[in-house]
Amino acid sequence: MHFDFTDDQREIKRTARELLSARSGFERVRAVAEGDGAYDAALWDELVALGWTGIALPESYGGQGLGVLELTILLEELGYAVTPSRFLSNAAAGLLIGAAGSQQQRDALLPGIASGRETATLALARDGVAELVPDADSARWIVLVEDGRAVVHDARGGGVAVQPRATIDPTRRYARVVVAGGGEAAGEPLAGAVADGLDRAEIALAAELTGIAQRALELTVAYVKERRQFGTPVGAFQAVSHRAAQMLLETEGARSATYFAAWAADAEPASLARGASLAKAAAADAGRHVTAAAIQLHGGIGFTWEADVHWLYKRAQLDAALLAPAAWHRARIARLAAEGSRAATPTPAPAA
Repeated sequence: MHFDFTDDQREIKRTARELLSARSGFERVRAVAEGDGAYDAALWDELVALGWTGIALPESYGGQGLGVLELTILLEELGYAVTPSRFLSNAAAGLLIGAAGSQQQRDALLPGIASGRETATLALARDGVAELVPDADSARWIVLVEDGRAVVHDARGGGVAVQPRATIDPTRRYARVVVAGGGEAAGEPLAGAVADGLDRAEIALAAELTGIAQRALELTVAYVKERRQFGTPVGAFQAVSHRAAQMLLETEGARSATYFAAWAADAEPASLARGASLAKAAAADAGRHVTAAAIQLHGGIGFTWEADVHWLYKRAQLDAALLAPAAWHRARIARLAAEGSRAATPTPAPAA
């Protein structure tokens, strides 16, 4: 395992940071949240032009043929910018289809996803209902996972009802998806096992959560260095500095776990299940804890609408809730540790 990025990976990170700094600053995030929720079509076109919508998909489907590690680098930057975009949902669904689809299904679905012409999304369902599906209102393909089976639904086919939902995160669009007939009607089951694809999707979520935590940490450190009380920067006070140190610890832990999982997805499949659960559990906890601490360490201003830190908190809450929760992943890690290679790999279900 290499512990440093290659030159190409550094270039992906640099390019993403520059692009998103220019096109997805907090003023743009606020405009989306306070407006009609419409994403920046020009930014999507730029992501497509860079080939990033297919960054982890094979070249035979129009992708770049890179790995989950490169996708993780990119998603960490998208999380850092809290970018309002359908990129994460499309990437997660593409990873699952790539892992579980038959050759015919991959041929039919992945070229559109890689090119950005058609988008997809992914969620867990119960009795044919998925309560929190990101970007379902604009997706062509909706992949619902229930009882260990993934079914691809054509949103244009009339077999699913998409009901937009308001959430605490106005920077991303969510919907409730109901399958006609309680899940028995239209849709094409993916041919293969879904566990590996779901693990890759969880790594994608962990990457965005890590970027969110990093941004919250940086904003907070800058603020406590500047804010003064009793003639001293508040960051010099022990209670504040200890809290900031804990934020750093959780953020770095999430990053280490996420990059280990991404490496396992690309290079050591035997470690994928353990790595994905470590990553999602660590990143979900870090995202929630670090952004909450950021609000508190900003003092009174942190609780105002004008303070940008709350966008990070809200995105982290929703990202942590997507797919399997941290508690499920911790239980899975314990089971894998106890049973080793004999452990079965169940698929998660939505929270009751």
